[in-house]
Amino acid sequence: MLDFQQIKNAAQLNQADMFSFLRDIVAIPSESGREQQVVLRIKKEMEKVGFDRIEIDPMGNLLGFIGRGQRLIAMDAHIDTVGIGNPKAWSFDPYLGFEDDEVIGGRGTSDQKGGMASMVYAGKIIKDLGLEDDYTLLVTGTVQEEDCDGLCWEYIINEDGIKPEFVVSTEPTSCQIYRGHRGRMEIKITTQGLSCHGSAPERGDNAIYKIAPILTDLQKLNTQLIEHPFLGKGTLTVSEISSTSPSRCAVADGCTISIDRRLTIGESWQEALEQIRNLPSVISMNAIIDIYDYTKPSYTGLRYPKECYFPAWLLEEDHQVCQTLVESYRSLFQQEPLIDKWTFSTNGVAIMGMHGIPCIGFGPGEESEAHAPNEKTWKSHLIQCAAMYAAIPTLYVQACANKS
Repeated sequence: MLDFQQIKNAAQLNQADMFSFLRDIVAIPSESGREQQVVLRIKKEMEKVGFDRIEIDPMGNLLGFIGRGQRLIAMDAHIDTVGIGNPKAWSFDPYLGFEDDEVIGGRGTSDQKGGMASMVYAGKIIKDLGLEDDYTLLVTGTVQEEDCDGLCWEYIINEDGIKPEFVVSTEPTSCQIYRGHRGRMEIKITTQGLSCHGSAPERGDNAIYKIAPILTDLQKLNTQLIEHPFLGKGTLTVSEISSTSPSRCAVADGCTISIDRRLTIGESWQEALEQIRNLPSVISMNAIIDIYDYTKPSYTGLRYPKECYFPAWLLEEDHQVCQTLVESYRSLFQQEPLIDKWTFSTNGVAIMGMHGIPCIGFGPGEESEAHAPNEKTWKSHLIQCAAMYAAIPTLYVQACANKS
């Protein structure tokens, strides 16, 4: 039987090193496509705490292994971040960060380097306490998630040939258990016109004006999308607009808008496109509807092209993986966990949405901190998560053995 108090004590004992490690990796800028230096820093920490095997795959994902058991269990953190946005919106340097008795601040503390810090020190707890059982734990530091969520895990599954029994995502959940989220698509709508000199606009056909009725129809369509009782409603919003023209003194000959379409359970990507194609304004303006493609190379130079569709996923509450996390939480903290879902999207779109590998979320930090200025995470979250991550593999293996 697991000694849960011993695990909690070990997490407390390692807190200073864990906090220092998080400060170190936050100090290394690592926007998507520029993660190499932070990967190397995390690899060094994995070596320090005693991981059994560490690899960097051709895409640049970091793969750290503990144990050599038959069951492969994975825990994931993407270690790329978004940029800092307007520096004036920050009350402290986003990379130097800050620390007080309760929180650590800096870009990536919640999204998602805090999860990585807790995972690495969970690995140390497993090694120090001899918790290796009939499992191999894979800790991943994945790349390019902010640009194209799930792409890293498509590569890990399809090209590295790694298929764990389940994956714990350490995206921020406020130390609650998250078991799914809506999917998403990146859609573009383009109208075409005819340019002419701006002094005589009647000679041309303004593509920007053609977008106007489409925007009205899209706003109405958003109110008509279906709702799932747990994951919530499908949504769409126009997120970008751009135009082409010979000059600022000419009528625009092209206009494109981008749509962030969130898909709930029961919606397909084909249906989402048809809903837009069938809008009266889209038909009358002969607008062109497409899905964006992602072709940006990783920091290693590898390109892994991807159509920007990311499916919704949902793990049932009575699934053994979900129940393992519930039991871990109860045993460690003597209270009932809250079970919920993310509003945003994660690598789960590939892990479970595309490949059917059970995925569950438990992470330090809050979802509302992601991509925001003055981002922070809570020290208590980091400690709790390190304890959870150390307990989950053994508890899962024991539960499976009891059922067999």
